[in-house]
Amino acid sequence: MKLVVQGRETYAYTGGKAFDPSLPTVVFVHGAVNDHTVWTLLARWCAHHGFGVLAVDLPGHMRSAGPALKSVEAMADWVVALLDAAGVKQAAVAGHSLGSLVALEATARAPERFMRLVMLGTCVPMPVPQLLLDLGKTNVNAAIDRVVTFSFSTLAAKPSYPGPGVWLRGAGRQLMRLVQAHSGDPLLFHTDFSACNEYRNGLAAAERVGCPAHLVLAESDQMTLPRNARDLAAAIKASVHTVPGGHYLMQESPDAVLNALRKALAR
Repeated sequence: MKLVVQGRETYAYTGGKAFDPSLPTVVFVHGAVNDHTVWTLLARWCAHHGFGVLAVDLPGHMRSAGPALKSVEAMADWVVALLDAAGVKQAAVAGHSLGSLVALEATARAPERFMRLVMLGTCVPMPVPQLLLDLGKTNVNAAIDRVVTFSFSTLAAKPSYPGPGVWLRGAGRQLMRLVQAHSGDPLLFHTDFSACNEYRNGLAAAERVGCPAHLVLAESDQMTLPRNARDLAAAIKASVHTVPGGHYLMQESPDAVLNALRKALAR
C-alpha cells in the first residue's frame, strides 16, 4: 500500500489483505537499516485476525522515499502523520530496536492516538559504541557484519522464521546490505544508529504514555540488554514478556514473539 506522508511517498505492507481503516489498526516500525519484511509473520497474523495492518518502511528505507529522518523525534512525528494519511484515528504501535524508541516517542507525543504500545528488543537509553558509528562511515559492510554477529544468540535457531534451514545470520546481513544499498545514502547506517544513540528522552517520554504497554525482551540479547530495560518497564508500568533468543527475536523465536504480541493486543 502506498501513502503520501509529509509530502513523500511511503510504503506500508498490509499483511496480505486490503487495508481497512475501520478495523483496529496495528502499526509496525522496523529497526535500524531494516524494512517492513522483518514483520511479515506478525503482520500477516494480525491482518487475518481482525486487524488492519501498516508495517511501514521508514523514510529512506527500501520502498519509502528519502531522505532518512535523523532523529527518533522526527520519526515519531512521521508515524503520527502516517495515521492521518491512512485515515486512522487510533492504533496500536509495535516497534523493534530503533523502531521501539520511535513507538515510545510517538505514543508520548500523541497519547490520544495510541491504544497499545509494544516495544521489542528495547532498552532506554540505547547507546551505540562510537567505534561502531565510526565504522559505519568508513566500512559499512564491516559495521553490518558486526551488528549481525551480536544480534543472534545461536548459529541455527529452531524453528526460526521464515522457516527451518534458513541461515538467519546470512539473511540478516543480506537484508541490511540491501536496505543500505537501495537507499543510495552511504551514511544510512550511521544515521539510523546515531538516532538510537542520541535519543535521550526515553524515560521522560515514558511518563507521558497513557495506554497499556508491553515489552518483549530476548533473554540473550547482546544489543539491548534486558536488564537495561528495567527502568523503562517501571516507568510505563509495562507487562514484560521474555522469550529465548537474541536481538533479532522475531526471527529466532517467532512463535514466542507472536504469542507475546497476541497477549499485548488482546482486548
